Amino acid sequence: MNIVKPATPPLSSELIARFRKIVGDKYAVTDAADIAPYVTEERDLFHGHSPLVLRPGSTAEVSAICRLASEHKIALVPQGGNTGLVGGQTPHHGEVVISMRRMDKIRDVDTASNTMTCAAGVILQIAQQRAAEVDRLFPLSLGAEGSCTIGGNLSTNAGGTTALAYGVAREMALGLEVVLADGRILNTLSKLKKDNTGYDLRNLFIGAEGTLGIITAATLKLFPKPRAIETAFVGLKSPAQALKLLSIAQNEAAGTLTSFELLSDIAVDFSVRHGIDVRDPLAAKHPWYVLMELSSPRDDARATLEAILAQGLEGDIVGDAAIAANLSQRSAFWKLRDEMSAAQKPEGGSIKHDISVPVVAVPDFIEQANAAVVKLIPGARPVPFGHLGDGNIHYNVSQPVGGDTADFMSRWHEVNAVVFAIVLRMGGSISAEHGIGVLKRDELPEVKDKVAIELMRSIKAMLDPLGIMNPGKVL
Repeated sequence: MNIVKPATPPLSSELIARFRKIVGDKYAVTDAADIAPYVTEERDLFHGHSPLVLRPGSTAEVSAICRLASEHKIALVPQGGNTGLVGGQTPHHGEVVISMRRMDKIRDVDTASNTMTCAAGVILQIAQQRAAEVDRLFPLSLGAEGSCTIGGNLSTNAGGTTALAYGVAREMALGLEVVLADGRILNTLSKLKKDNTGYDLRNLFIGAEGTLGIITAATLKLFPKPRAIETAFVGLKSPAQALKLLSIAQNEAAGTLTSFELLSDIAVDFSVRHGIDVRDPLAAKHPWYVLMELSSPRDDARATLEAILAQGLEGDIVGDAAIAANLSQRSAFWKLRDEMSAAQKPEGGSIKHDISVPVVAVPDFIEQANAAVVKLIPGARPVPFGHLGDGNIHYNVSQPVGGDTADFMSRWHEVNAVVFAIVLRMGGSISAEHGIGVLKRDELPEVKDKVAIELMRSIKAMLDPLGIMNPGKVL
């Protein structure tokens, strides 16, 4: 996808040398081949370019980079694991990339306060493992957790599969350390659950995608580690039936229902067909599936899960179900779910949406969107799946079998318009957990409250008056 904007003037060799001095020769990347991984992304949707990638090792170095960039009006693009899906981490116009991956230290783990303070470059999976080592849980979980970073998670306000029980990234952060555009360091790191001392500046930067400042560290909430985790893969007839099962599960499991994923048959079929060692756990095919998980501090999760499924079977809601008998089977269930995005690649072009609607509206949304998309592009294959428990559906559309990929992808915005119209009519959001970046930037003013857009622009102008922080993203 091409982003049209005037290119950034090239950096002088003298200025590159000054940036290089801040981080050291080893951590200033100028070779085109070495820069390549920083200017492309996994979906191959966005392609950028940059004369320089800086890999700072401390907050002080980030601060010095920003001071020098501000002095010379050099645009910067902060980047974590480069796993974003909306082009927010890509240097589209020749900006300098600031890779945060070297800042990967866990500064503090406090089991009394149930907090962990991490530098921005800590890999999410490492944070999860460190919490587990002290008998705690850091619950943020998503498909890219082996490579995405804490700073990126917070900058995009990542959601994931446990948002139903624990909320999104914003709700897991108690405080932040942020470097502003002019190099000042804002320190709101805190272990306090109660701190009523004026504006909550932390929330300005969470979800801002690096357009207001660069998150360099965060104090995160930890939770009790579950003693029992039970997982079921369920076949049923429709999203409406899945919604009924969700109601039963919430009533029976209360706060121990941690994941409730809705999967269409075509999404499951793609995963089984193109995934490695992936199979359908059920003997027969079903139109829809649910992957549900309970996590309990007691040893009662299995009985609760069985009671939920029993009610579903008695009410003719559940067609069939399999409960994971061990960790290997649980991993297999989740692998089927986690492969769904990658499994769409072999099927050709895929136009993707990360939307949310009120939970009760999900069945109607899917029905209306399917009809509208197929009417717009006969033969198009909707591939909906996602987090039914919080109303977030990844409504992806694969190209017709045998169709022309370039022609199909050229209709991205047409398909967006059809899908977004239904989302907005239902009181939903065009971006549930992936952010705005450049992919949805132009649509944002049309769907966001006008006063909210004005305030966002005012805040951006105040914190980044030179417009050097991730320019062209979000706004």
